[in-house]
Amino acid sequence: MVADLGTTVSAGPLLAELGTTVRTLTDGTDPRLLGLAPGDLTVTVGVGPRLVRAAGAELPGATDLPRFSRERIAPGARGGDLLIQICASDPLVVPVAAAALLNRAGDRVHERWRQSGRRGTNVPVGAELAAPRNLLGFIDGIVGPHTAAEQRRDLWLAGPSAVAGGTLAVVRRMELDLPRFAALSVAEQEAVFGRRRASGAPLSGGAVASGPDLGAKTPDGRYLVPANAHVRRAHANVVGAGLMLRRSYSIDEPAPGLLFISFQNDLRTFTATLTHMDAADALLDFTTTTASGTFLILPGFDRQRPLGVGLFGTQG
Repeated sequence: MVADLGTTVSAGPLLAELGTTVRTLTDGTDPRLLGLAPGDLTVTVGVGPRLVRAAGAELPGATDLPRFSRERIAPGARGGDLLIQICASDPLVVPVAAAALLNRAGDRVHERWRQSGRRGTNVPVGAELAAPRNLLGFIDGIVGPHTAAEQRRDLWLAGPSAVAGGTLAVVRRMELDLPRFAALSVAEQEAVFGRRRASGAPLSGGAVASGPDLGAKTPDGRYLVPANAHVRRAHANVVGAGLMLRRSYSIDEPAPGLLFISFQNDLRTFTATLTHMDAADALLDFTTTTASGTFLILPGFDRQRPLGVGLFGTQG
């Protein structure tokens, strides 16, 4: 869910109260759960560039996301002050938690848009790693900062102290042209992604966890991973950017597609990657982006250190 704060609303007290509600929801003590067990409920909260700039123009997260090609975004679906991502295995818990958080916020926030999504059955993609398939039938999110060292380098913000332990999220809702993609042969679909549909292995060979050999060619000189394949155009080494932790969700309303969320400690990781993809990525020809925004995901919190206190304090 993406929302705006009222023009006279102080972010600090609101975030502190939302953090308290997150704690009572996730520990199962909130009566607004209506007897439901929270299970693996998680709530992730982020603030948009306008609020970050008010706390410090040089802070990570103060920069708006630029516009890209293949966008059809209404004004109310671009940007925003507040991101609340609610995840749970029990689908009943999600709307109940959302209602509790909106009730706590009251008229201090005005909802821009919301989106429900689901992740498919996980497929093993490496040692203790798994990823789901998307609506196009391909495994989604194979590559990312999986090791602790990669996460320190590319995922978590090291500073300033007010944001240390946080990260930057990019949220984009995309419609997918499923009929046109389904009309392709399996080989043509695999050429779009640069991976085998069944196994997820790169077209250059190996297993799903193998890195693609972008220099590998056929005897007649053609690249095994086509020049416009998604795995090539989005490859971190080709782009010259860091790795993104991607968490995408399949959606069927308002149209079949994908709710794409990436986490990174430098917005350039996303913008440089999509700029490089924009030039020639075959996958983008089947997508239209209908919502977009970037948010500073706030560091962890507890009773002694409320949500957002490092940036906004707790006083109105």
